[in-house]
Amino acid sequence: MSSLAVVNIGTLVTNDGPVGRGPTGIINNAALVVEGGRVTWTGPSSACPDATEDRVDADGRAVIPGFVDSHAHLVFAGDRSDEFVARMKGERYRGGGIISTVAATRAATTAELEHNIDRLRAEALASGTTTMECKSGYGLTTEHEAQAVKIARSRTEEVTYLGAHVVPPDYAGRADDYVNLVCGEMLDACAPWAKWVDVFCDRGAFDGDQAAEILRAGASRGLMARVHANQLGPGPGAEVAVAAGAASADHCTFLTDHDIELLAGSGTVATLLPGAEFSTQSPYPDARRLLGAGVTVALASDCNPGSSFTTSIPFCIALAVREMHMTPDEALWAATRGGAIALRQNELGGLAVGQRADFVLLTAPTHVHLAYRPGTALVAAVWRNGVCLAGGRKLKIRAKPAGREDLRPG
Repeated sequence: MSSLAVVNIGTLVTNDGPVGRGPTGIINNAALVVEGGRVTWTGPSSACPDATEDRVDADGRAVIPGFVDSHAHLVFAGDRSDEFVARMKGERYRGGGIISTVAATRAATTAELEHNIDRLRAEALASGTTTMECKSGYGLTTEHEAQAVKIARSRTEEVTYLGAHVVPPDYAGRADDYVNLVCGEMLDACAPWAKWVDVFCDRGAFDGDQAAEILRAGASRGLMARVHANQLGPGPGAEVAVAAGAASADHCTFLTDHDIELLAGSGTVATLLPGAEFSTQSPYPDARRLLGAGVTVALASDCNPGSSFTTSIPFCIALAVREMHMTPDEALWAATRGGAIALRQNELGGLAVGQRADFVLLTAPTHVHLAYRPGTALVAAVWRNGVCLAGGRKLKIRAKPAGREDLRPG
């Protein structure tokens, strides 16, 4: 098995409280050892084991877990920048623009859709995202939804069937008929390629009863639940998510005290998507209120062409700290371990011994710079399963004692 040691790390974030400082498990002047794609050792750099094939000298820079983006819509075509301009002039976001993306996606070729998702995945990787969930939801016919989940499955680990994004124009005035399609023929075509089922439970989309029916149908085919909840206003979304045992309720922009109480007493993660509030000029969720109640919080990009066209988790972290009252530690944890919990992935989102070696070398001495220096490219290199996938050309080899070599950022 290949082995790697990263030494002279200024700040190592492990998200493993017992081995480091605070809930993010910070170790200063640290080292990290990887074998066979897994973390096998963390600790002081001075005590790092020597028996590794490769060594990277972090030169006092920070190493963090790879970001786990648990909410993204990557299979689409078209552009909605005109909507963004309109919102900046004061037009309110109502979600209706989804239909324009549906039309463009239906008209696109498979090759065009594949090219777009590849472009976005590469963009996300370059900014430190090592795991990305991907939803369907811009086809809204059996044929096009099946196409979307197949494309997503070939490129991401976490695939979500979102036939219940909105009611398409073909079913105008016949929402219940569309729910029957989503729960029947469309589900049959998509379930073999998906892991999750999602529903947009909000005004203008699906009500609580319809959402619950769709989640039950998905569960009957082995799909676990996620919910778009309480984005456009107060509603039943969070309650539906908790009742269904959903892994996450996403958006959570408008929550009542009762909603928060339900989330706090459940295993459902509140996934916050500050890129959407930035783009729609909606109020930001109060993460401090959720954290204070004991709710598990995740941060994700919500990458989509209409309401949050970004793949940058560092940007979302900066927004969460500035606008949602999170500390830098809380925001980083939410974007790594929180995202992993929202995907029910124990091996992701941290650098504890035994976890998958997905990690990011920053150009800064600490992860605080992600919020402190917003808009700055701070990712030097990215590893996934212990393999450097981005930034490798920024690492140059220098001789080290005993005839071995160090890789130093340069």
